[in-house]
Amino acid sequence: MRFLPVLEIKLHSFIKIKWLAFVVLFISSYSSFSQTALIKGKISADELNIPVEYVQISVEGTSISPAFSDKEGNYSLEVPANKEIIIVFSNLSYRTSKKKITLAEGEVKIINPQLNFKNLIIEFVLEDEKRVTETIKMDPAQYMQLPGSSMDIMRLLPSMGLGVSMTNELSAGYSVRGGNFDENLVYVNDIEVYRPFLVRSGQQEGLSFPNPDMVANMSFSAGGFEAKYGDKLSSVLDITYRKPRKFSSTVSGSLLGGSAHIEDITKNKLLSWQLGARYKTNQYLLKSIDTQGDYKPRFFDIQSLLNFNFSPKFNIDVFGTMSGNKYLVVPQTRETTFGTFNQALQFKVYFDGQEVSNFNTYFGALSFNYLPKDSLKLKFITSAFRTQESETFTIQGQYYINELETDFGDPNFGNVAFNRGIGTFINNGRNYLDAWVLNAEHKGYYTMKKSELLWGARIQHEIINDQLGEWNYIDSAGYSIPQASPTIIELRDVIKTKINLESNRIMAYAQYVYKTELRDTSYFTFTGGIRSNYWSLNNDNVISPRVTMAYKPNWKADWMFKASFGYYYQPPFYREMRDFEGKVNTNLKAQQSIHYVLSGDLNYKMWGRSFKFITAAYYKQLNNLVPYEIDNVRIRYYANNNSKGYATGMDFRLNGEFVKGIESWVNMSVMTIKEDIKDDYYYSYRDSTGQPWYKGFSNLPVNDSTLHFPGYIPRPTDQRVTFNLFFQDYLPKVPSCKMHLNLIYGTGLPFGPPSRDKYKDTLRMPAYRRVDIGFSYQLLKEDRKKKEKGIFRHIKSAWTSLEVLNLLAVNNTVSYTWIKDVTNRQYAIPNYLTNRQLNIKLQLRF
Repeated sequence: MRFLPVLEIKLHSFIKIKWLAFVVLFISSYSSFSQTALIKGKISADELNIPVEYVQISVEGTSISPAFSDKEGNYSLEVPANKEIIIVFSNLSYRTSKKKITLAEGEVKIINPQLNFKNLIIEFVLEDEKRVTETIKMDPAQYMQLPGSSMDIMRLLPSMGLGVSMTNELSAGYSVRGGNFDENLVYVNDIEVYRPFLVRSGQQEGLSFPNPDMVANMSFSAGGFEAKYGDKLSSVLDITYRKPRKFSSTVSGSLLGGSAHIEDITKNKLLSWQLGARYKTNQYLLKSIDTQGDYKPRFFDIQSLLNFNFSPKFNIDVFGTMSGNKYLVVPQTRETTFGTFNQALQFKVYFDGQEVSNFNTYFGALSFNYLPKDSLKLKFITSAFRTQESETFTIQGQYYINELETDFGDPNFGNVAFNRGIGTFINNGRNYLDAWVLNAEHKGYYTMKKSELLWGARIQHEIINDQLGEWNYIDSAGYSIPQASPTIIELRDVIKTKINLESNRIMAYAQYVYKTELRDTSYFTFTGGIRSNYWSLNNDNVISPRVTMAYKPNWKADWMFKASFGYYYQPPFYREMRDFEGKVNTNLKAQQSIHYVLSGDLNYKMWGRSFKFITAAYYKQLNNLVPYEIDNVRIRYYANNNSKGYATGMDFRLNGEFVKGIESWVNMSVMTIKEDIKDDYYYSYRDSTGQPWYKGFSNLPVNDSTLHFPGYIPRPTDQRVTFNLFFQDYLPKVPSCKMHLNLIYGTGLPFGPPSRDKYKDTLRMPAYRRVDIGFSYQLLKEDRKKKEKGIFRHIKSAWTSLEVLNLLAVNNTVSYTWIKDVTNRQYAIPNYLTNRQLNIKLQLRF
């Protein structure tokens, strides 16, 4: 039995070793378990931040128990630390989202993912897409904060865009880097949109196409834009309407009009829709201009967008709009003071007659979106645009040109000293236009690991039916001007035409984007493409290669540098083809602009807040140009490719939180644009004494003449310097009370007498100076505690604002009326824009 003690000792030792191993294993397990971190956050759906409940949050490839989001979208989960893990966010109704992270022990990481519905086709967007191209993303939500006399979202462009000039508060028209408004592309949901043809003044102009209440995203390029965009010389504005994810509604109103909007989505997420209506009237504004009378402008539009999401791979969008613009005016009197301090003149007119203009437009589009696989998207679009326009007017004006007393010591100071001329003019017009633009288009997007391929093709059919009938008559002191004979009344600017045109256009493009990371972790992006545009009317086909290269160095400062080059053609549309007599030149060729753009942008911190600085330098070589003149907002073309030119300049923009928590912008541009018209020359004459000789003024005969070639002269949009400031502030103790200041300055534009001699258009209008200021107060906050009963429980938020328009009461000139007296002397009478006025706005969100 001697072995029993030995067995007892061995068994005792085994038990000790086992317990020791268990303790070591327990301590090791406890140490491993304690190496954890925490993730938490809020899960929402798309850009509207709708909370998503019952989302599973798990760590891929582990047995860690998952967490689930609550009804507010909040969650928290303890995860392993000190190693790379993949967090998975999954829900049956949403696309799965994954995020790769590495956390230190005890670290708390905030992750707020935005999930997408499974039946929503995702747009392909490369990381930093807007930043690696000559495109700026803009915030449409700032539209309501910007004070001004227009309800158009285009008002954001001078503050948020680059190189944009707007010098008429009654119009949504804008100039970009020296181009006119016809040279700008506007897209809504990938579809090019148009404006009325016959509009000749800001008073007639109604609402621009985009409805601000329905806009989700806006991006703008002032030049060097990609091949996927169309064929215009200057810029592109790309707008995307929102696809609703929950019920929402807005109602707003002011002294200038109002709007209403509603959107929703069905419970099964298969159908989302939104409907918007706007109404605008300039009646209140027009009371402040020089021409007094009975103004009855009425502008409205209705837009709807339906999104049928049949499956994650297929959806259909149906988009429709209808707008009606009616402008009725019965002018009565006009009194304008102009001239200099030493020679102050007064232009006084008594009117008879009236003007009635109607511009009705209809637009419909159908888009089919198909996603065969996650990397490939195919889009098919068909659309139809129709505009029916009529412009009828017969207005007689009996005018007096008086000189005012300028002697301070005279008791009649400021009153009429004597009359310098009287006369009568009659303007008559009966113009009608009916136009159709029909499109069928395909677009494709294919994404790869480091690259993206885009392509598209479009066929377009255009039908134009135009009937013009206009004439003018001037009688100065009983003498017809011009006077052919004592027994004949000769009318001026007589136009009588009837035009019918049909044509087809075929367009196509291909674009490739490649992004690579360099050894030093900087990265380089190449965006290159080519476009083709064929027009059946003149058998002209143009090819447009376009390239942008972006480089982001591995610097401490967050800089991005870009260089762009490209050919930009603008095949003529109907407006460019029609000359001053109403004749159409069907042999007109496409205008050409070659863009060279260098730009850079910097994201940085100042005062602990985020700022962004953008600068760009550009040169545009212009060929095959069509000369034109601008009168108010009416662009009249010479309908000949007989000019060449150039545009060059620099743009600067700085935006950020100058005041904590609220963003402001400041923009400045310096530029020039000039053209050289072929066969443009004139003679100057001198008399026998060597003095200049002028017809109708010189008594001595002509003795000598000199031939002059003007060379390069300013184009009508040559605005050398523009400065725009949009500044916001609030009361520190009452942050709901805010101030919004919008300042616009632009040097004078060229103008000249009413003749076809473009070399005379070298005079300059006075600078455009305007300051609008608004004071807003949030009546109801979105995060307030709502009462269970009462009408206010349905209102999400409410804002009201008081605006002072044209705070400094500056008389800005938009154009000139030219009047002759019996001696054939011409007077340029300035046509002023609106004066100082008040406006009140109210906005409710439901």
